[in-house]
Amino acid sequence: MKQKAKKTVFFCQECGYESTKWLGQCPGCKEWNTFVEEVVDKKKISSSGKIVNTPRKENKTFALNEIKIDLEDRTSTGIKELDRVLGGGIVKGSMTLIGGDPGIGKSTLLLQVCQNLSSKGEKVLYVSGEESTQQIKIRADRIGQFTNNLRLFCETNLSTIREIIEKEKPKVVIIDSIQTMYDEEVSSTPGSVSQVREATAILMQIAKGMNISMFIVGHVTKEGVVAGPRVLEHMVDTVLYFEGDRHESYRILRGVKNRFGSTNEIGVFEMRQTGLEEVENPSEFMLSGKPKDASGSVVTCSVEGTRPVLLEIQALVCHSFFNNPRRTSTGLDYNRVNLLMAVIEKRLGIRLSDCDAYINIAGGAKLNEPAIDLGIVMAVLSSHLDIAIDDKMVCFGEVGLSGEIRSVNSTEQRINEAQKLGFKTCVIPDISKNKLPMIENINIIGVRNLQDVLQLLSSKKA
Repeated sequence: MKQKAKKTVFFCQECGYESTKWLGQCPGCKEWNTFVEEVVDKKKISSSGKIVNTPRKENKTFALNEIKIDLEDRTSTGIKELDRVLGGGIVKGSMTLIGGDPGIGKSTLLLQVCQNLSSKGEKVLYVSGEESTQQIKIRADRIGQFTNNLRLFCETNLSTIREIIEKEKPKVVIIDSIQTMYDEEVSSTPGSVSQVREATAILMQIAKGMNISMFIVGHVTKEGVVAGPRVLEHMVDTVLYFEGDRHESYRILRGVKNRFGSTNEIGVFEMRQTGLEEVENPSEFMLSGKPKDASGSVVTCSVEGTRPVLLEIQALVCHSFFNNPRRTSTGLDYNRVNLLMAVIEKRLGIRLSDCDAYINIAGGAKLNEPAIDLGIVMAVLSSHLDIAIDDKMVCFGEVGLSGEIRSVNSTEQRINEAQKLGFKTCVIPDISKNKLPMIENINIIGVRNLQDVLQLLSSKKA
């Protein structure tokens, strides 16, 4: 008897768009070469999980004034930096996705959350599809003592996990990781587009239906995004990303999506033997080890959410012996660095087209705020002219294509942060200086354009 051929469908790994044939460009998200072929089963159920007979709801519309909002109190994780990124704590029935490179600390942070919640009497279920209970126990022993309110369960079958959740009725569930979970009704392998999408839909149904707060861990691709369809990020309530090199001691947790709070907040942690420790003053931590009297080094200030952070920008500009000079940027937008160097060459007449340029943010942080433009310009000029910038000077401001220095937000807040860390001089846009109240014990210098910046640096050399 001839076996019936299996039906295959092509899925876009970015947005989950389905097609009966392979396409070079996805019609949904316009990305190239993102389609993968997967076998589908005609008996597959809908993405809502198992079908349950529910009573038919009355069709009725509502006016906004008739809707009453029940504001649920947030549950603190016991980690202030994590609470800051979450918007104040864990919301009941929410689903949070945490992504990051392997070994960066995702499982460690969630295990510390489990420790804090279980010690307060909250029932927590940790579901692992990658590690055994013995392996989790080894990590837990490094962190500290745990109560019996934390229950471990090693399984990848979602049907079994659903039964355990219904039996244990925990307040918080940790899924580590979503790429290892599978639904028996879906014929594709775990980690595929279909399985990740169906697994997330089933877990969301459990979280919303039972009012359980759920954290799921997601693997990332080499581009740094969560592996699987982009629709995964659309389905969850909150998306958090770990940044930083796993070989470095610090970690930055950044919120890129949050239905219950701001998406601009960051949390800073330091990896130690006992787990992730909070860094209450990230500015002081990031500036530790800054060289003295070295050209090409300048301190700038960036605002992440409600928190100003001081960071060191380093630049190395030297003559190139090749036809095409090399430009490299770490932690900064490469195109933005090239644009600023073109502005310097055009507006100041300083030739940089035959120079190699290497721009770096010390510590491995990543910034994409226009306020750091002035820091990049001053670092490049300092290195090229071999002029050391005062160690007690901080600068910030946006640089326009005409060479003008434009104002930025939270100017007073940035100056107060610099003053708190002992900085004596602050270089800011001249238009922002005129709007500031009187601030004592710090010298504020206003610059209008790149000519003022060059004149300021030349006076330091003299």
